[in-house]
Amino acid sequence: MATGWAGDGAVQDQIDATIGDAVERARRRMSKGPGRSHCEACDAPIPEARRAAVPGVRLCVSCQEAADRDDGPFSGYNSRGSKDSQLR
Repeated sequence: MATGWAGDGAVQDQIDATIGDAVERARRRMSKGPGRSHCEACDAPIPEARRAAVPGVRLCVSCQEAADRDDGPFSGYNSRGSKDSQLR
């Protein structure tokens, strides 16, 4: 099979790298340890139901929503194996 400049398995390597990046990003975002009783950003009380549902919770719902908006959407584009990055 002709693959051009890509070596054998290059496409699979790119797929594996993209999945690996997504898994690592998700692991970094996961909370660890005991949850807080009050929000670390605004000091508002965090309801018991939220603490039970989200282990290691650190932020109240409104502060968490603001933090999620600040993170922005993830494009899922892996530039390590893109043709554009190879042409530069």
